Amino acid sequence: MSGKDYTQLFKNYFQEHEQEILSDLAEIIAIESIADEQAEVKPFGEGSARALRWGHDFMERLGMSVKNFDNYAVRGDFYSEGEPVLGILAHLDTVPVSSGWSFPPFELTEKDGVLYGRGTIDDKGPAVAALWAAKAVRELDIPVKNFRIILGGDEENGCKDMEYYEKCEAFPQKVFTPDGSFPVLNCEKGMVHLTFSAPFYDEKLSSIKGGMALNAIPDLCKVVPKAADSYMLYRGKSSHGSRPENGDNAVTKFLSEYNGDNKALNALKKLFPHGEYDGKSAGLGFEDKVSGRMTCALTVLEADSDRISGGIDIRFPIDRSYAEISGIITKALKEAGFTIETCEGMEPHYVDENSDFVQTLLGVYERVKGEKGYCIAEGGITYVHSIKGGVAFGAEFPREENNMHGDDEHITLETFRYNLNMYANAIAEVAKAD
Repeated sequence: MSGKDYTQLFKNYFQEHEQEILSDLAEIIAIESIADEQAEVKPFGEGSARALRWGHDFMERLGMSVKNFDNYAVRGDFYSEGEPVLGILAHLDTVPVSSGWSFPPFELTEKDGVLYGRGTIDDKGPAVAALWAAKAVRELDIPVKNFRIILGGDEENGCKDMEYYEKCEAFPQKVFTPDGSFPVLNCEKGMVHLTFSAPFYDEKLSSIKGGMALNAIPDLCKVVPKAADSYMLYRGKSSHGSRPENGDNAVTKFLSEYNGDNKALNALKKLFPHGEYDGKSAGLGFEDKVSGRMTCALTVLEADSDRISGGIDIRFPIDRSYAEISGIITKALKEAGFTIETCEGMEPHYVDENSDFVQTLLGVYERVKGEKGYCIAEGGITYVHSIKGGVAFGAEFPREENNMHGDDEHITLETFRYNLNMYANAIAEVAKAD
């Protein structure tokens, strides 16, 4: 790694401004930016639009050259001239909140060195860290070429924001997102998101409702019997859909205890046993040496007196294809009597760990963290999944559990401080002036 070492200079700057930074984080956490394509305000609802306005105003105050892309995304260039040599891509939308929070989800709460609130780790906290990294570079007069920060409003619902953005403006050749894990996440599994349905009638059950989003392990499943005034509530633990082993699936917990004769429920019970995370019972269960074992989770299940429907989240290894994996799971469901309503996904994403860009980021990690950097593979789909050469650089560290997409989402103050220093040093190194 070459270039001047600004590590201590940045560290001192962020210590001096920490309360201002946390105040900005509190502002964006308070905006309920759950993207909603059905909302009156287009394209993703008032919350998403307000969050993008917040990012726009921050970058404008910083003196960046700012542009709003019809409320799909906003971007700021550090200088008004010159092609950006680096892009930092973060999102300001979040997943919905469920009922198990111990803290107000749309307030920033600091307790025992931990920052709680929806978006603190995914992806508002990292976005604030990137914005303040740019602010530090500006105010400390670090010599850099032009770079760009891009903020989107629809990452959690399929990245239509970036599809639109790319039609308007090309990404820089080097792009990282603070939407994954340190040291450098250069390998992302492929994804299948599928919904299904079937006719439903059960003599004993009136309705079933479990799960809120395809990419989140459900923490509650409510089952209402026909002949009772009360209902049964199955409780689990929420987690990101790509990490089902970190949660406890309330839907499959219900199915594991179901002892009736309904054909659809018994089929799902067989295909998705409680505690199985790799889809082996549905004909999957693949793994490879680079990306590891795949995951498969039944994340949504709803039924009323006429119809049952559900949703599945699958993350598959880089040596497999979307066509193969989607073919296997749709075949298994059709043979069990279900109709496939929707099926979409992404191929795996991989960037050579020996590229100059990846090696530079690993060098930044080693300088800031003081330990050996390495590349990792994940099941989560980061914001650069469809961007050629893009990698994830943070925002969490391996083996951290930040309840991403779950109740009491959080980031430790220590990790947040590392985010600030990582991104400032990455800008200084990747975009350094000749």
